[in-house]
Amino acid sequence: MKPEILVVDDEPDIRSMIRLILEDEGFDVREAENAETARDELTSHPPALIILDIWMRQSDMDGLELQKWVRRYYPHVPVLMISGHGNIETAVQAMKDGAFDFIEKPFKSAQLILLCQRALANAARDAEHHDLKRRYDVSLDQIGTSPAINSIRQTIDKVAQTNSRVFITGPSGSGKELLARNIHDKSNRTNGRFIMVNCASLSFDRSLIELFGSETSDGGNRVVGAFEQAHGGTLFFDEISDLSQDTQARLVRALQDQRFKRLGGNTEVTVDVRIISATSHDIKTRVAERGFREDLYYRLNVVPISIPPLSRRREDISELARYFLNKRLSDEGDRKLSFTSDCLAALETYSWPGNITQLRNMIDWLVIMIDRNKHQITYEDLPAEILGVGQLSKANDSGLATAITMPLKEAREQFEIEYLVSQLSRFNGNISKTAAFIGMERSALHRKLKNLDIHIESADQSEEHS
Repeated sequence: MKPEILVVDDEPDIRSMIRLILEDEGFDVREAENAETARDELTSHPPALIILDIWMRQSDMDGLELQKWVRRYYPHVPVLMISGHGNIETAVQAMKDGAFDFIEKPFKSAQLILLCQRALANAARDAEHHDLKRRYDVSLDQIGTSPAINSIRQTIDKVAQTNSRVFITGPSGSGKELLARNIHDKSNRTNGRFIMVNCASLSFDRSLIELFGSETSDGGNRVVGAFEQAHGGTLFFDEISDLSQDTQARLVRALQDQRFKRLGGNTEVTVDVRIISATSHDIKTRVAERGFREDLYYRLNVVPISIPPLSRRREDISELARYFLNKRLSDEGDRKLSFTSDCLAALETYSWPGNITQLRNMIDWLVIMIDRNKHQITYEDLPAEILGVGQLSKANDSGLATAITMPLKEAREQFEIEYLVSQLSRFNGNISKTAAFIGMERSALHRKLKNLDIHIESADQSEEHS
């Protein structure tokens, strides 16, 4: 389906010209000559994008008033403003009020097309985020009771209302972007935009335009970069450590006082942006090896937040699994599903190399694959990668072969050792939680571990903090 664009301008020639340009690029175009007609068009069928003239004669609203109306009632529809040479300041104000960008008359076809494509792409990303939030709502306020998540939650509450820069580290799939959005949503910038830049996908030349925008020396053919798009909001650098050295140097200068020049331009741009950065790499090693600028690192790393892998907070896995399941089932009508205890135990003992993303995707897979007449997800329903079918079978065969050669007492002792080590690992060495799960008194478990000569390095540490 082709994206629909609504062109709102009181000059028929301008509307006709824009229509021809956009239809040649494969867009469907509708027209409105005033604010009243535009509102009717929006009410009957909202477009994917609005191109809106700032000044409109014989209209009950000018472009600025209509843009605010659109922002209020159709916040998901981006607005691209058309400005004359004499009202650039007004156009900039429109951007501050929520417009995606503006284009100055006279404009070139390529410039108009580029801005339309960028606006639509940005709207698609926002829609994807809102859908993700609707389906899963992975808020750290709601999911997880582990010490690590509790600590992160406290940090978010403290830092959200400030403008301090935040540096998030954690493995892929651990929820770094969601944490950044959580900070933005809790901040006083929540009505501003959250702009994400994937640094891993940017070449040097592209990164400069993506971050700072571009224009000709006379101010024409202007492209707005991420810094300007995020004015009044939050700019999130994902995989910041992958930026080229030259781009890092430009970023250092821009962060000093939040001023910069667009690529190819002479005009200095000032912005008000909150910076949040993230990486899945060992950033300190990158700095030590001079792969990442030390001065940039210290400018960005004002408040560090480290997200541990899911394997290091196993007590959160069952809660996360239930939450993802319930969210997924909300799209399935009145369907009822729950996990059996042995199924949850298997989830808690799995290593989850893909972290939260892998867990969420696995839940989606289960809901799709399980017979709709079933009401419980059992151990046997789990995919082979979770069960470790090949490895498990091999290990069991090897264990059985070894056990057969042992007297009963020794075989029983070997099983107890393997069982207790596995359960302690599942609960990150926490004696109290392990004892509660296996049905032993804590003191009895301590004695059993001592008698079996089981030494879990984190057990005592975890116990102290339990």
